[in-house]
Amino acid sequence: MNNQINLFRSLIDHGRLVLRLMMERRVPLYLKLLPLAAVAYLIWPLDFLPDLMPFLGQLDDLAALLVGLEAFVALCPQHVVAQIRAELRGEEPFTKDKDETIDGQWKE
Repeated sequence: MNNQINLFRSLIDHGRLVLRLMMERRVPLYLKLLPLAAVAYLIWPLDFLPDLMPFLGQLDDLAALLVGLEAFVALCPQHVVAQIRAELRGEEPFTKDKDETIDGQWKE
């Protein structure tokens, strides 16, 4: 039972990640077409395996959706993915814009 809860929580977290990446301006528009195409495949009346076949018809729809979403996350800029994952976990994301000074000596 606990594994099912963890799987469900993982799916929800992954869905939130995809939604945040879809709204992110740093993710290129052409990458945002991947999840849209995966969802469009679910709606499209023509399938590789007809939905009339029990179980197999829905399995190819689910596979297309999962592959589309995983490819989208894998192809997004990884620093953006890491930042959004940290924000979703409630952690402070690492940013390069912080005013941090590194002490050093200049040698000529």
